[in-house]
Amino acid sequence: MKAIEEIYRLYKDDVYKYLISITRDPNLSEDLLSETFIRAIKSIARFRGESSIKTWLLSIARYTWYDQVRRDKKEVPLHDLISLYISEDIEKTAINREVADRIMELLNKEDERNRDIVLMRINGYSYFEIGRKHGISESSARVINHRIKTRIGNLLKEEGLRDE
Repeated sequence: MKAIEEIYRLYKDDVYKYLISITRDPNLSEDLLSETFIRAIKSIARFRGESSIKTWLLSIARYTWYDQVRRDKKEVPLHDLISLYISEDIEKTAINREVADRIMELLNKEDERNRDIVLMRINGYSYFEIGRKHGISESSARVINHRIKTRIGNLLKEEGLRDE
């Protein structure tokens, strides 16, 4: 239990700042912060150390927010979701309208299934849900999403719209 308290003490401010940046609502961010750490406690045994604890917590926070948005059926501007999706480092989510519009242009060049897979992922659907809808495995959904995300990221770098 001491380790959980230490993780909370070390990262609660970072997680809260991240949540504020995506919700723009201090009260909601407080609620999501609590839910994020509850989820982290429940899943700590599955943490494999493939990322830093901070990145893992921010990912939990992001999906906690996605779940909240879906429960509330709130409309979130697509460019806000795109900024969370395309960012390799979820700690740096700033993206401007021009980049978001370019990402949508590139997505619109994809075939309908691939575009839908990415848009579902942007909207917070799990790979399981995506696979079920498209009649493919969870692993296939993950690979398709990764390939498109990488391709778009590389094109944005070539165009000077994204840093290395």
